[in-house]
Amino acid sequence: MIDLALSVLSSTLIFVAFKLFDVYKVQTLYAIITNYVVACLVGLFLYEGNVDVTELTTTSWYWGPIALGVLFITIFNLMAKSTQVSGVTVTSVATKMSLVIPVVVGVLIYKEELSLLQIVGIVLALLAVYLSSQKEKGITINQKDLLLPLLVFLGSGIIDTSIKYFEEKHLTDQEIPIFSSMVFGCAALTGLVFIGIKSFKTPLKVNFRNILGGIALGVPNYFSIFFLIRALRSDMLNSAAVFTLNNVAIVMLSTILGILLFKERLRPKNWGGVALAVLSIILVALF
Repeated sequence: MIDLALSVLSSTLIFVAFKLFDVYKVQTLYAIITNYVVACLVGLFLYEGNVDVTELTTTSWYWGPIALGVLFITIFNLMAKSTQVSGVTVTSVATKMSLVIPVVVGVLIYKEELSLLQIVGIVLALLAVYLSSQKEKGITINQKDLLLPLLVFLGSGIIDTSIKYFEEKHLTDQEIPIFSSMVFGCAALTGLVFIGIKSFKTPLKVNFRNILGGIALGVPNYFSIFFLIRALRSDMLNSAAVFTLNNVAIVMLSTILGILLFKERLRPKNWGGVALAVLSIILVALF
C-alpha cells in the first residue's frame, strides 16, 4: 500500500507541475522532453547493476520500452490536440476513464476475481472521475470530434495494460528501475527526433526555464511509474484494485491540492465526485 500511495503522490505532483508551467510560462513540449531525459537518468542512477546495452537487448522485455516510449510521446501529443479541439474536460475524462481497460484485462486475461462490492466500487470510481472532471457547465462535443478523445482513451488504457503485462510476464524486482528508465529514455529519444524535424521550420532555442520545468516534472514522473509497478507486484491487491485506487486517489488528491494551492472552486458535482471517490476507494480496498 505504501508503494501505491507513493505512486499516487508522484502522479499528483505531475499535475501540480503542469499547473505551474502555466503560471511560469514554461513551454510544455520542451519541458516534457527534458522531463523524459531526467526520468531516464533517475532510473539509471537507482539501478544497482551494470548498464550493458548488449546485455539489455537480450532480455525478454527489451522491445517494451521502445514501444512504450513511442506511445508515451504519441499519447501526449494526442492529448494536447484533443484538448485544443474537444476541450480540457472531455480529454481529462477520456484519460481517467481509461482505467476500465486494464481492469477488464485483469479480469479476463489474468483471471483476477472481484467481489460484488469491488465491482460496485469500480463503477462508482468511473462516475467519480467523470463528476470530478466537470469544471465546465457541461460537456458538449461534436460527433466528428470524437476520434481524438477515443484515441486518448484507448492509448492511455493500452499504456496501463502494457505496464501490467511486463510486470506480470517479464520483470524481476531488480529490473524495475532499468525498465522504467529505458521507457523514459525511448520517450525522450522519440521526442528529440520530433523536435529535430520541427527545427527545420522553427529554430530551437535553449530556455533555462523549460529545462528547470522538465527537471521538476521528470523526478515525480519516474517515480509514478516505478512505484506503480511495485504496487502491481504486491500480493495485497489485484491489478484491477490497484489501477482503480491509483486513478481515483489521484483525482481526489489533485482536487484537494487544486483547492489549497491554486484556489480552484468546485461545483456541487465536483464535490459529489470526491465523495464517490472516497466511497469507491473504501469498497475496492477493503472488500
